[in-house]
Amino acid sequence: MGASLTNPHPLARRAFLGGLAASAAFAAGAASTAFAAGAAPSAPKKTGPYADGMSFLPEKPEDVRRSGVDLFIADVSKGEMDVDARGYKFYHRKFELCDRSITEAAARIRTEFKDVDLALSPGDIGNPGRIAAVFQFQGCEPIADDLSRMQYFRDKGLRILQLTHNESNAHATAYTDEKTGVGLSALGADGVREMNRIGLVPDVSHASEPTALETVALSKAPVILSHGACRALLNHPRGATDRMIKAVADSGGIFGVFVMSFWLTDDPVPLPAHYVAHIRHAVNVAGLDNVGVANDYPMEGLSADGHPFDNARDTVPSYGPWWEGNRARGIPGFGPTPTHAVIPEFNSIERLARIHQALLDGGFKPREADRIMGANWTRFFKENLR
Repeated sequence: MGASLTNPHPLARRAFLGGLAASAAFAAGAASTAFAAGAAPSAPKKTGPYADGMSFLPEKPEDVRRSGVDLFIADVSKGEMDVDARGYKFYHRKFELCDRSITEAAARIRTEFKDVDLALSPGDIGNPGRIAAVFQFQGCEPIADDLSRMQYFRDKGLRILQLTHNESNAHATAYTDEKTGVGLSALGADGVREMNRIGLVPDVSHASEPTALETVALSKAPVILSHGACRALLNHPRGATDRMIKAVADSGGIFGVFVMSFWLTDDPVPLPAHYVAHIRHAVNVAGLDNVGVANDYPMEGLSADGHPFDNARDTVPSYGPWWEGNRARGIPGFGPTPTHAVIPEFNSIERLARIHQALLDGGFKPREADRIMGANWTRFFKENLR
């Protein structure tokens, strides 16, 4: 994600005015540790792979190695701001733009990212000293009604295709239209079958509950929800319901919990413990083997105007207009403008190590934390990438 609503990944830009006064009382089940309270985190011993369920190729290739990641899903789609038939602004991922962006991303992997392999098959996953990048598009807009484009983009390295982003499309209904009760269209159902046929992993992040459940029911291959939060802990349609989380897990897929704080808590101060609570809930619903971590911000951390993102200064300018526009549309969950967008401790190139420490501080055993931090995503791609 970028730092403003005009950037390629609007979800990462719904920032909120910083009310970082007074510490928030945290709900039952969260550990109250020195790390969660804001003390400088210690680096845990890395005993397994780190995987990120949603990130982007950084501008500086060395940041991939600095992050400690061993495998990451990279959204390589590209779009531009547009207006749909209803008059709503949205980030439109067009065929021509995505064709160019995936070509450029693959070229960058070959020429700039000396430690990174474009993951096309199981043999590209988990190799010592190498980092695997799995290409993804956030939405079927570049496919439109031409399903042959799925094979076209797969030939260029695409391995994961998300059905929707923030707005519904010809294939499926997004969370912003969940109240309609509509899921997959006939085209979308044919698209899921084509993904199964050619070997693209369906991703139901951003989808409405009907879209997610219908996709899992139809797909003959595992379905993932690469980046999301638990609606049971924060009632917003962008969060996944327990039914969605369990359906993805039962399909053999992975549910990735992301770090976008306004989807994790409406407390005024977002803490690592809030993130751990979503991980814990997801594990309780999906099982330990079907939960992973995700980012959804730039690998080096979210920024605004060239500076590290400050919740108090940057949330409303970055995310307020988008949030308020959705509230005006009557979309459930878009109430008061949020006061934060990042968990400060996690808005760093050291995010993964800090999440690892937070899991340990939150009561997860080392072997459990290893599975969540990367072993689950690694196993999934070894078994399902083709």
